[in-house]
Amino acid sequence: MVKSSVALFALVFCIAQPVIAGFIPGFEPVWEKYRRAASVPASPGGGGAAYTDPATGVEFVFVKGGCFQMGSNDGEADEKPVHEVCVDDFWMGKFEVTQGQWQKVAGSNPAFFKKGDNYPVERVSWDDVQDYLRQLNAKSGKNYRLPTEAEWEYAARSGGKQEKFAGLSSDAELFRYANFCDSNCTYNWRTASQNDGYKETSPVGNYQPNGLGLYDMAGNVWEWCSDRYGDKYYAQSPRNNPRGPSGGSYRVCRGGCWDVRPAYVRSANRGGRSPGARDDDLGFRLAFPAR
Repeated sequence: MVKSSVALFALVFCIAQPVIAGFIPGFEPVWEKYRRAASVPASPGGGGAAYTDPATGVEFVFVKGGCFQMGSNDGEADEKPVHEVCVDDFWMGKFEVTQGQWQKVAGSNPAFFKKGDNYPVERVSWDDVQDYLRQLNAKSGKNYRLPTEAEWEYAARSGGKQEKFAGLSSDAELFRYANFCDSNCTYNWRTASQNDGYKETSPVGNYQPNGLGLYDMAGNVWEWCSDRYGDKYYAQSPRNNPRGPSGGSYRVCRGGCWDVRPAYVRSANRGGRSPGARDDDLGFRLAFPAR
């Protein structure tokens, strides 16, 4: 009798879960949790945490999706209102795309600071990146793309944590995590009390990573995102996998760079530039969907 009652309860519970999900925000049926766990793509080496593109050597880190509070009440007007956003699982470039990795696909090096293959490629416009992606995807058979702005911030914050910068919240320790305008910088807004070791761009992976093992999400070069930029978009952003406004003249860039003050390398800070802009502080990193 007891066994029958337990079995009946389990059956009713399973049947009722879709109904429960409709009334309780965030409730996820048991089988959906198992499906999501089982859907993590396996890397060539096993473990499901890393992948390297064989043609370019671009390394990726698997980012488990989730929900987080996007934006900041302590930043610029376009970072408000703070709002909940949920993103699906995806893969994020471990590093910014380098000059060597660009050349393997495009055949030339547009960078202003031609210091070596392991430095980030810069002076690439959003339009240039789309051409690069078309060529790379044709060669690889993959669906590489730029991250969305929401994916970018979620990844920068080590999976949606309340981090001021990528990997930390302390201004005093920023030089350990980011290449920004510090004592090496020639601009009058430099932070003279810190020394990250570089006057301009630095090799990728030179500083401490964030909690997901991603490098240079703060500083070095600004990073293009796929979205159009809208300074009031947050007030109308959808909750699930936002893609940016449908119109607009600018594309989003994130993360700050080697020539800006700490406020601009915050994880919530937003920027927008013309898709044709080519600057020596502007690069990108790759992403691709988990399924």
